[in-house]
Parts: sequence; C-alpha cells; structure tokens
Amino acid sequence: MGGPPRTGGPPGRFGARPSTPRPPPTPEQILALATREHVPARIAKGELEGKMKARIWRKLHAEEAKRFDQVYELMGQTAGLSLGDAFGILQSGLTVAEFMARKERSQRKAAIKQARGQVDNALVADFLGAFIEQKTELSVVLAERSLLDTLLAEEAIAFTFERTGRLEKLQVVLIARRGDWERLMPNLDRDAKLTQKPAQVARQPDKRPYSDPRPFLPHIGQTVKMVLRNGITVEAPLLRVGRFDVLLGEPGHELFIPLHALLRFDAPPAPDDDSDSDADSAAEPDSGA
Repeated sequence: MGGPPRTGGPPGRFGARPSTPRPPPTPEQILALATREHVPARIAKGELEGKMKARIWRKLHAEEAKRFDQVYELMGQTAGLSLGDAFGILQSGLTVAEFMARKERSQRKAAIKQARGQVDNALVADFLGAFIEQKTELSVVLAERSLLDTLLAEEAIAFTFERTGRLEKLQVVLIARRGDWERLMPNLDRDAKLTQKPAQVARQPDKRPYSDPRPFLPHIGQTVKMVLRNGITVEAPLLRVGRFDVLLGEPGHELFIPLHALLRFDAPPAPDDDSDSDADSAAEPDSGA
C-alpha cells in the first residue's frame, strides 16, 4: 500500500496495445469502392482510412446519393465516360453525343486562344499603325469587291476607314498599298467558282480552315502560296506572322492577309527536321474546320 508502481509485469487489461499504421489507400482501391458504393471519391477514401463508411454517408445525404446513382448508371451505359463528364451530361440535359461535341468545341477554342497567345503580334500591329500614321491610300479587297480608302483606326474586330467608316474585319480578304495592288492584280490567278461565290467565314474560329498561327512560323522567308476565300491565289515570300494575320511580299510592298480569309496554304518543307510536324500541319486546314 502506498508503494511505488510495479514495473516489468504483464500489461493490464487497460494497457495500450501497439498498433501497425494503416497503409494509405491506393487510387485503385478508392475508385473501386467509390464505384461499388456510388459515392464521391473523398468518401470512399475516408472509409478506407477508417473514417465514415460510405453507406452511412448515403443515408445522411440521400439526395446527393441519388444523383451519384444516376451518374454511375450513365457511366455504366457509356464506355470511357468520366465522372465529371457524366455529371455534366446530367446537369446540362444534353445527350452524351451533344455534350461531348460541345466539350470538344470548347477544347478547340481554348487551344486556339492559347496558340494565338504564343505568337508575338507587335510587328503586324506596327505595320497597320504605320498605315494609320502615314495616311496611306490603300486597296481593301473584300469578298466580292474592292475599295480605295485610308485606314483611321484598328479595333479588336473592326477597321475604321476614312470614307467607308467602320468595317468588320471578317469582311476583309486582303489589304495592300494602292499602287502595289494595282500592279499585282492583273497577274493573279483566280478560281472562277470562288470568284462568283466566295466562301463564307465562320464566326467561330475553331470552324475556320486556319486559326492557329504557329504552323506558319517555320515558313517565314519562304515563298508560299495562299488561296483566299474569293478565289485569289497569292504566291509570295512570307514576311511576318501575327496572331490573326500574315504579311506577304517584299519589304515596303507587303500584302496584309487575315487568317480568316485563307482557304489553302501551300509551302515548301520547313528548313529543319524539328519543324516537320508544323510544316505538315501548315499544308492542311486546322482540325474541326
């Protein structure tokens, strides 16, 4: 009585028992449990870690559990469908085909936006800025006609000319100095069908033949051939590539061509092997055109 506690004896019934740490669940285990129980991955992970069981979560969150039942049922009916896409289909009310087509368009638009951001537009912008500053008389080629005017301002989607006023960029096929165009025009090849009925320009960049400027970059300095939507074929050295437009011709005698006006681009092979893939893609329109 009152003596020091005994040491070295067998542990009492309330003594702590050593435990082996539970290994963390693998992604495969989490996915298998989530799929079997129709619960979020975080709930499946929690159960495998010794926390709330999936069946308890389903009782506490009946409405959300019902949505997961619908999602996993849809995934079972559609091979390769991800959990996120299945939720998107249910929330949008679209069919699987409609949702996946919309997703693909969104991905193409994002890819084009990213591609344009990787190209420096300063040189092409400075070229147009010089026209504005010098009040150069220009030939502005549209789909079915040409006009003579002076450029006053450039906006994101439109040009403003002195006599014509505001003109949407999508209407413009080519811009050149008046003297250069008058000298060049009689010798240009034309596609008779396109001259009579020019190809339309899609409002969505991902539906145009060419929207990504990067495949043009390896061909700077090379003589290329471009067929425009009104049937005009231009064959000249490629001088500059911007985010939305290219410059062809000789310094001081440039032709400004928007990518949206382009139907066909032909060029010799890129100068080095590293650019072979770009050269191949340049010769063919963008996917999704």
